[in-house]
Amino acid sequence: MGVSTHVRLSSIVPARFLRPLAVANLVANILIVVTGGVVRLTGSGLGCPTWPRCTEDSYVAHEALGINGAIEFGNRMLTWVLVAVAIACWLAALAHRASAGANGDRSVRLATLIALYVPAQAIIGGITVLTDLNPYVVAFHLLVSMALIGLCVLLVEVTRHSDTWAAGSPERAPTQTRRLGWLIYGVGWVVLWLGTLVTGSGPHAGDLDARRTGLDPQVWSHVHASAVYVLVALTLGMLALAHRQQLAGVRRAAGALLLVELLQGVVGFVQYFNDLPVPLVTVHMLGASLTAAAMAWVVVRAQRTV
Repeated sequence: MGVSTHVRLSSIVPARFLRPLAVANLVANILIVVTGGVVRLTGSGLGCPTWPRCTEDSYVAHEALGINGAIEFGNRMLTWVLVAVAIACWLAALAHRASAGANGDRSVRLATLIALYVPAQAIIGGITVLTDLNPYVVAFHLLVSMALIGLCVLLVEVTRHSDTWAAGSPERAPTQTRRLGWLIYGVGWVVLWLGTLVTGSGPHAGDLDARRTGLDPQVWSHVHASAVYVLVALTLGMLALAHRQQLAGVRRAAGALLLVELLQGVVGFVQYFNDLPVPLVTVHMLGASLTAAAMAWVVVRAQRTV
């Protein structure tokens, strides 16, 4: 990209919009997880039976596909909203770098990665349709979204503390805090992965004819819950450590994660003992997204004293 082209691009979206657009990126990617959950929970996963077209002869849903086709097609259209937000955020990051110099490099790299991630995720979504909602592909599709949410959280944090992040690591948190942050993040990913195994063995397959994993949902629900207990214990440990070390930012992030974990636990138990009603499972999907965001916030905050 030439200098003149870079200047023209960086003038399209002002740098002052970078942080709001970074937040919009985060919110949009959480919402797409929830709407994707609605697609699965309403049995609309194959409402558009092929990809990238909705049917063999049409890119859009039509009346013959019914409400399921409309739901699936609507979720596909939301991807374009994500693309628009991601591109706008990338342009704002370019404008920020033009004014901030090296301090804006990290924002540009993250915004670029997120912008590339969105179409890649759309392709993975297409593969889930072409494989007739293979539960393992569906799980991978969800976990990629969770990783994207984590990147969005990092971008939000970088836009809040760009000088500190660009300066290297002059404000690094104590080693114990950094290691515990990564441990929480790793266990959090185990929790999310186990959650996909539970979902893949349960009744909400996305389509009446979609195959299941064949795993025992009761057994894996208990395994999933056990991992959640470990995550809660580690989060409580981080709260105590952050209080002792007077790391207010880490304490706020860990507190947010603990709140999400507790609410998720309540929803999880209630839905389990009530045969997985669709509204509660939808709320649980939102909670999973917020868990991914909160655990990313913890590990990011645990690296520095800001």
